[in-house]
Order: sequence, then C-alpha cells, then structure tokens
Amino acid sequence: MNKTLARHAGVTGISAFAVNGLVFLLPFLTLITNAGVGLCSFGFLLAAIWCHRRGLPEFRRHLNDIRGVLTAFALACLFAGVSVLLHDGINLRNWEKPARMLLAATALIAVLACRPGRKALWWGLIGGAVSGACVAGYQRWVLGIDRPGGLMNAITFGDIVLCMGLMCLAAVLDFRGRQRLWPALGVVAGLVGMLATGTRGGWVTIVFAALLFLKYGHFLRGRFAKGAAALVAVLMVGAYFVPQTGVSERLGQGVGDVQTYFTGGSAFTNVGVRLELWKGATLLVQRHPWLPRSQEQVRAELGELVKAGTLQPFVLDAEHFHNDVLQALVFGGVLGLLCWFGTLLLPFLFFLRMLHAHESAPPGLVAAALAGLLLVLSYFSFGLTEVIFWSTRSAMFYALMLFVLMGLCLNAKEEK
Repeated sequence: MNKTLARHAGVTGISAFAVNGLVFLLPFLTLITNAGVGLCSFGFLLAAIWCHRRGLPEFRRHLNDIRGVLTAFALACLFAGVSVLLHDGINLRNWEKPARMLLAATALIAVLACRPGRKALWWGLIGGAVSGACVAGYQRWVLGIDRPGGLMNAITFGDIVLCMGLMCLAAVLDFRGRQRLWPALGVVAGLVGMLATGTRGGWVTIVFAALLFLKYGHFLRGRFAKGAAALVAVLMVGAYFVPQTGVSERLGQGVGDVQTYFTGGSAFTNVGVRLELWKGATLLVQRHPWLPRSQEQVRAELGELVKAGTLQPFVLDAEHFHNDVLQALVFGGVLGLLCWFGTLLLPFLFFLRMLHAHESAPPGLVAAALAGLLLVLSYFSFGLTEVIFWSTRSAMFYALMLFVLMGLCLNAKEEK
C-alpha cells in the first residue's frame, strides 16, 4: 500500500512538473521558435491523456462554467468541417486550424488535473515579452531592418509581443514587493517589441486596453499596479516624440495614405491596400451575405470586380482581407461570422463572470481573469486591421493561452 501511494505521488509530481513547464514554455517559445506552440500543444494533449483519471472528473465538475466556451469552439470546428465538405471535397486543410483550436481544450484538462502555479505562466510571459523585444529591437536598431518580425510576419510578431506585455500588466497583481518589477519589465518589453516592429494596429489595442482598465481599474489594488498601468500611457505618448521609434512617421504615413485613397490618388499604399480589400470584401458580402464561399469562388468574384474596373488588380494578390470580421463574413457568411465571434465573446464573458462573481477573491484569480480579458480583447482589436487568426501559430497561441487561463481561474476560485 505504501509503495503504491509513493508511486502515485511520484507520478503526480512528475505530471505537475511537466505541466508547469508547458505553461511556462507556451509564451516563452512562441516568438523565438517556429515549433514552440506546436510542441506545447502536443505536450498538453499528452499531459491530458496521462492525467485523465484526475483531469476528466475536474473537467466535468466545472462543466457549467466552461460549457459556453467549449460550445463556441465546437461550433466553429463543426462549421469549418461542413464548409470543407461543401466546397473543398476531401481537402481538410481548412478544417485543421479550428479542429486544433478545439483540441487545445486539453490544456484546460491538464491545468485542472495538475494545478500548476500561476507564476509559471507569468514568468513565461515576462520571458516571452523580453526575448521578443530583444529580437525585434536587435533587428530594427542594430541590423537596420525596417519591419522586423523575428521568425514570422512583422505585424503578427508585434501583435503577440504586445499581447504578452499587456497580460504582464495583469500579472503585477500576483507579485509582492520588489518582485513586481519583473512583470513591469514584461509590460515595457511588450511595448518596445511592438514599437520595434512598426505595427500600427497595436495602438488600437492599447486604446481598447485603456478602456478596459477604466472600467475595471478598481481591481488594480495598490499604487504599484496602478503605476504600472500609468507607465503604459506615458511610454506610448513619449514614443511618439522620439524620432528613432518611427511612431510619428508611421502614424503620419497612415493618415496620408487614407487622404490619398479618398481623394482619388494611388490606392497602392499600406493603408490604401487595406481600404481597397475592405471595399472588395463588402461588395462580396452584399452579393451573398448568408452563403459560405471557397477560396476559388472568392478569387473568381474578385476577378469579375477587377475586370469591371470596380477594384484595383492588386487585390488578387492578397492572401486575406486584413480584417477578421470581413474575412469571416466573406468565407463563412453570417453563420460563419457568428461562429468565429463566439470564440471571442464567450471567453470574454467567462472571464467577466470570474471578476463579477468573485470580487473578494485573492489577487491570483483577479490577475488570471484580467489577463484573459486582455488576451481576448487584444485579439479582437488586432483583427480590426489584420487577420490575426490567419497564422496557425497565432491562432493556437490564442486557444492554448485561453484554456490555460481558464484553468488557472477555476483553480484560483477554490483557493482559500
């Protein structure tokens, strides 16, 4: 009996160590490796299988809390599968991403079973933001690359590093004393990384995050946490007046592109291309707002509009429409849009419930819930000027991080 208990304790300890490692490595490896997110996804799957005897009962016990989120991801996966059968025959590539995002729920099972420490995630976010800022900063200000992006697209890189930095802002609540300087460093690193990439969509995210903190800033207990939030505003305003950051130049260029487009000038500019693509997407949606389309159908309809002189020819060279809402509408119709939006709205409501139902909870629960709100809000705002879910790495980072934070919230809810 004693040997059996000792063996069980040893297996449990190994499992907890492994899941803590996965929780740390997920944000830490995302920006500096190509395979990090995929390896973590596979690792969470193995951990959930290994710990299923403890994980599945915990999963079922919390089913009322998580049912809405699981349903949203399941419907998105089902809709993608039906669309593939309707348009692409046996080509399952368009179904792979939503299926893997649904399977990311195994991270929730692993976190509920092994109860990893929240600090593993916070240190991973700090390390991920700092390493991402170092990579982008080195490429930008040492190598002289105008739009650095590490191992991925510059916009996606800048979006994710900013998202990590904003979640570090929530992590301040889970640290004490001088240790709070570490998540504050993560916040600064996220901002520096975004500025180095030159992405302008991140400014929209910062505005949304500011609105969120205006509403829920009372959860930032303590002067240091509030000071960290104020630091974000000071750094972003200051960056505009430092020429080396390129912020004022990029924003001025964006304003000029919009003016050129609407006064009949060249549409072949950074912002002009987006406006032309949004115009084309709107025209396609007006034709068939309810029906999903295949890639071939979209390209054929865009070709008709180009031949008619309604759109510029360069729209045929774009991979996507640079807007998640329009992308979902064009390819999935209204039903596809609702399925996609559900994977943002239902998680957002989950984290809101965590805050509203447990306002007297320890800072750990508040920190995890606020980080979840910032994650969802960031991805929504990124999608206003970019298809942030286009990249499998970006989509899986969202899904895995989301389910990890949900698990940490549910675990923290029961802490005494």
